[in-house]
Amino acid sequence: MKLLLISNSTNAGEKYLEYPKKQIADFLAKDKIEKVMFVPYAAVTFSYDEYQKKVQSRFSEFGIEVDSVHRHKDPAKTIAKAQAIVVGGGNTFHLVKYMQHYKLIDAIRGKALKGTPYIGWSAGSNVVCPTMCTTNDMPIVQPRTFKTLNLIPFQINPHYLDAHPDGHAGETREQRILEYIAANPKMYVAGLREGCMFLIENNKMKLIGKRNVRLFKYGEEPQEIKPDADFSFLLNC
Repeated sequence: MKLLLISNSTNAGEKYLEYPKKQIADFLAKDKIEKVMFVPYAAVTFSYDEYQKKVQSRFSEFGIEVDSVHRHKDPAKTIAKAQAIVVGGGNTFHLVKYMQHYKLIDAIRGKALKGTPYIGWSAGSNVVCPTMCTTNDMPIVQPRTFKTLNLIPFQINPHYLDAHPDGHAGETREQRILEYIAANPKMYVAGLREGCMFLIENNKMKLIGKRNVRLFKYGEEPQEIKPDADFSFLLNC
């Protein structure tokens, strides 16, 4: 598989997809991709046309055309012909509901397993996991199941934060992940901090970015793993 799994689209003070644009361009250039198929269903408060246009404005900088599944009568058949697949961020519940509705789960999974390049950010990275259960999003709609693409055997928590705001009495992100692994003790969860991404190629995985990954496993103390570490063990966990 060839996966580029990005934590977030935009760092504070930057333009949309500014920080990962070189990695996106390089990733697609390896297979001489000229056109990608975009999945915009995580958008809720703006239109799919707007989302496609926003992504196109960035991808145009490296000569990539962005088509979108929402413009086709049969999105699953469209995925079958895609040179590369891009799944954007937004609300994960909304994304999964419509991926299921349009039969994209099996279509994308089959393509990715055969080596079609896949890029996701935020919710688009969440859905590569076995389930969407480590999303940060509010369940504004109800998908049929929490099961997602299951392209990797561990969970990602995008936008992972260490902060506990002053005056906030609710759970921290870490506490919520500890609850998840208590209920799912066999599963690893990688807290992927903003400005970072996982690159998976040739059964190897590495972290791109300047921040550590916080790794959670039931019965073990959370670990801080540096960017220069070999993360490939997570592909066989």
